[in-house]
Amino acid sequence: MPPSCVNGGGAGSILRLAAVPVCEQEIGLGRENLPVLKLWSARPGEILTAIDPERGCYRVRLTELGENPLGVPFARLSRQIESRLSIEVYQALPEKERFELILQKLTELGAARIVPLETSRSISRSERDATQAKSHRWPDIVLRAAKQCRRAMLPELFKAASFSDTMQLAAGAELKLMLYEGEETWSLSEALGRLRPENVALLVGPEGGFTGIEVAEARAAGFLPVSLGPRILRTETASIAGVTLLQGLLGDLG
Repeated sequence: MPPSCVNGGGAGSILRLAAVPVCEQEIGLGRENLPVLKLWSARPGEILTAIDPERGCYRVRLTELGENPLGVPFARLSRQIESRLSIEVYQALPEKERFELILQKLTELGAARIVPLETSRSISRSERDATQAKSHRWPDIVLRAAKQCRRAMLPELFKAASFSDTMQLAAGAELKLMLYEGEETWSLSEALGRLRPENVALLVGPEGGFTGIEVAEARAAGFLPVSLGPRILRTETASIAGVTLLQGLLGDLG
């Protein structure tokens, strides 16, 4: 069975307003939003992004967090805060602190799902945690990054997945791309062509690259091998660059 989301991210983490608000007027946020506020570790006085029934985005100052939470919308954002493009990133686990950097930057760039991936050439989660367990910090890193960049939704963060589990998790994506520096790769623009998918899965390998068996398995699952350019990138650079390019070509950057 594939691993599950560990931070409650996704559409269920969005703070939704019952009606279009009037700025600077306190409103009830509804008991139905209590689980959402808990996911965001909300505190009185804190500011979160909320979405109204017409998809308008507001900055809301929380004033009461009891059984009937209250808040004051004070600014309507001029643009949608969440991208039309849902990007799922399946990231081979790097060593040391680099995965924490990836979590932070992918959250800021608007990724919808982040799945750490154990491959033949990547470090495993148990190896990472052998000297000092740090994976328990991952949800907090995502949360802090989401607050800092004013996200309305927490990206889904999953437990570390095997390669075969990753193929299952990514099965529903409209377009599946594998960053690969071997022969017979397409450029990102060639892979996209005239496609305008709303959901893209991005598979990012470890420093040593995917094995031939993994490449064959990914291609059989519908992943297209693509290259980001002529230079060999570190895995964290490839992940961040890949999401940036996808958001620029299909999403809300630029």
